Amino acid sequence: MKKFLSFLRGLVTFLGLIAGLALWAAAPWPVLLGLAALIALWMLLTRSGKQAASVAGVGISTLSQRLGSSSVVVIGIAGVVAVLVAMLSMAEGYQQTLRRTGSEDSVIVLRGASAAEVMSTLDLASINVIEQAPGIARSADGRPLASPETVVAANLPIQGGGPDEDGSVQLRGVGDRAWQVRPQVKIVEGRKFETGKREVVVGSGARRQFRGMEVGKQIRLGNEQWTVVGIFKSGDAMDSELWADAEMVASTYRRGASRNAVIAKLTDAKQFKAFKATLAGDPRLQVDTTTTAEYFAKQSEGMTKVIRIIGIVVGSIMGIGAVFGALNTMFATVATRAREIATLRAIGFRGFPVVVAVMLETMLLALLGGLIGGLLAYLIFNGKGASTIAGGVGQLSFDFRVTGELLWSGLKWALAIGFIGGLFPALRAATLPVTSALRDS
Repeated sequence: MKKFLSFLRGLVTFLGLIAGLALWAAAPWPVLLGLAALIALWMLLTRSGKQAASVAGVGISTLSQRLGSSSVVVIGIAGVVAVLVAMLSMAEGYQQTLRRTGSEDSVIVLRGASAAEVMSTLDLASINVIEQAPGIARSADGRPLASPETVVAANLPIQGGGPDEDGSVQLRGVGDRAWQVRPQVKIVEGRKFETGKREVVVGSGARRQFRGMEVGKQIRLGNEQWTVVGIFKSGDAMDSELWADAEMVASTYRRGASRNAVIAKLTDAKQFKAFKATLAGDPRLQVDTTTTAEYFAKQSEGMTKVIRIIGIVVGSIMGIGAVFGALNTMFATVATRAREIATLRAIGFRGFPVVVAVMLETMLLALLGGLIGGLLAYLIFNGKGASTIAGGVGQLSFDFRVTGELLWSGLKWALAIGFIGGLFPALRAATLPVTSALRDS
């Protein structure tokens, strides 16, 4: 019966610890700073708190004498935080790049039940109906700002790769109205392609990822040679693409008069519901209509979730190692200070201040490790270019984004590891038999 009760107490303690850590992870920074302020006030104003401060002060003052063992905790936690923040910053950069691509006043029209542009096909009759729908803005010459576009995957040699090492790039066939629908796309070198010619303009991200993207160079797309005539920059997912004349892309890839999607600019974001209802109610059409903001946000969800899960799994595995490192270090610290702790308890110090003192020492080391890890992640990864497959078509170029929120999350992970690593040694110090500790020391 006693063994069962002991097991039950241990299980309850473990579950309570897990629940506490979950609340800790979800807590916003004002709550945690408020908790830290309450602990500081307790240490300043109460007898037990002053005892804890005294014991903690002695332990912290001797950290320099235990530099080797203390650095194990700091370096282990710094590694966990650096890796975790780096992985999450990759997901953040990927998501931000796609979210910046769309807007609330532009729409993308796809064939019904199509998850992405590459899976959609719209015939010429449907395109004509869509372009004449009310709610679409018009250019100065009265033409609707609607851009029928063809999207295909092309293979090109990647930068730094071997002779036969290719990557996938998204080639977008567009007309002259595409530049008005996406005013953020600007030519920064060379010129725009000419209609009826096999010329391409290259996004700045694609230029970074693939070889032969300089103005004037020839590249092979499909079975034809194309000339790079310009470089453009948009600050979003379009930077990873190649743009060319829609008719020439359709001819090269045998797409006929069909297109994958129509991207249109609305007169106002408030027109979206009416525009969508008009297309949905037209018996000639079987299409899905969303704002480009919503479309690209959905495109980012799957990959972002995968990257974050991988980051948390890797961070958790490393975190377990860091916890054991902290446990080993703090148990050794408690063992070497057994006589000191026993003496303090013999002269009237209670167990709880001793627990708090050992915990504060561990949390201080964890805090230092978290700050170092976050700083390393920021210096090494923030703004670093990367690429991955997006939408199953081509490589998406993006930059790692180490944000303040990610650094705060890394710091909370560090403190959580320190809490677990210091809790059991602290309880050991508080329950150490005074007489045996004094006799053995």
